[in-house]
Amino acid sequence: METIDRKSGSALWHQIGEILAADIATGTFAPGAKLPTEPELMQRFGVSRFTVRQALGHLEQRGLVRAEQGRGTFVHRGALDYRLSKKTRFSQNLIEQGFEPGGELLIHEVVPASERVAARLRLALGAPVIHRRGVMTADGVPVELGDTYYPADRFPDFDKARLQYQTITAALASYGVHDYVRLSTEIEARMPNAEEARLLRQPKSTPVLVVLKVDVDNDGAPITYSETLWSAERVTFNVDLG
Repeated sequence: METIDRKSGSALWHQIGEILAADIATGTFAPGAKLPTEPELMQRFGVSRFTVRQALGHLEQRGLVRAEQGRGTFVHRGALDYRLSKKTRFSQNLIEQGFEPGGELLIHEVVPASERVAARLRLALGAPVIHRRGVMTADGVPVELGDTYYPADRFPDFDKARLQYQTITAALASYGVHDYVRLSTEIEARMPNAEEARLLRQPKSTPVLVVLKVDVDNDGAPITYSETLWSAERVTFNVDLG
């Protein structure tokens, strides 16, 4: 039986979850592998079935495992290898790796451009911009929390276009932007705040990768500026400088 610290002040289910997460990270349980059964985990840690289920539920919420009715709990397929290039496309990146892209729109509003947004989009301070915040998923697991800004005068009724077209690329094409490329990408790491961690379904103690990027049309005019947070334990970036 594996010893856990019952006097540490940390909940038993949380300690067990962290031990199993470490087993997954080190490859003890490989992507796609089935975790031990609940009785086996109860015996390993000397805890109740309820405590084991809390630990497994915590891992599933973090996107590290998935529970299949009647079959057991399996390790998620691993980190998404996300390619950053001049023509990065979210859905295409995921589909090429066998993931199902998805997402949920949290905010759509028109706001005055802040100094930072105006500078990136080459607009006057306070010019109207479309602000969209959303969570993007891979196989239903959150991987990205993003705030994206578009020049409102160039893309009127963009919310209706996004409802009509399945992808951002197709929606932009309806405004005559038939192609666009990445002008700049900046990446940094930090810890998430409580709301960011909640939306990404990850612990506050796990870092996020922050990506700031500007996309431009074929004439070099900025069309989008985004500030996105990526779960560092679910995504690795592959930077293509070509």
